[in-house]
Amino acid sequence: MIEVEVKARAEEGTRERIASLGATPIQVENHLDLYFNSPLRDLKTSDEALRIRIKEDGARLTYKGPRLDQQTKSRQELTVKIDDPVRMGEILSLLGFVPSAELRKKRTKYSYQGMVIALDEVEGLGSFLEVEARGGEDWEREREQVLSVLEQLGLGETIRCSYLELLEEKRGKSRSGKDGGETVSGP
Repeated sequence: MIEVEVKARAEEGTRERIASLGATPIQVENHLDLYFNSPLRDLKTSDEALRIRIKEDGARLTYKGPRLDQQTKSRQELTVKIDDPVRMGEILSLLGFVPSAELRKKRTKYSYQGMVIALDEVEGLGSFLEVEARGGEDWEREREQVLSVLEQLGLGETIRCSYLELLEEKRGKSRSGKDGGETVSGP
């Protein structure tokens, strides 16, 4: 399956703009994402990701492939539900996968014209908006749809970096003193 997704920084009034589109609130979720790196190749370098996501309705193991274009975060995504995220983490560790990061966020989800709009509050990073289309056969058409929704919401430049990449970038700046010594929570 190709996950077609675009992300931008949320601005003041974004929630109201989502409502003005006629988007329907779905639910609020709390996510704990545990990322792993591969013993076979550096997933950061290969633009891939492997994570366990734990939320109220259970846990999932997800692989994300390299991004497919220069404007969005569209990529292959494979997800499987898991019953025991702790045991799954142990299995990955025994196979040589190394825990690389932990990320927490609160996600408010909306449904809009067959897409999901997510307003995310990411611990240590701030507020973001993601628009996602899934499962279609024409990912390039869906890419145009998600970009159109972002434009309708009046949000600026897209962000292609994952939350994990943004967190690592912020940590690097904190360690070098470039952002006023602000500390970032997490591993």
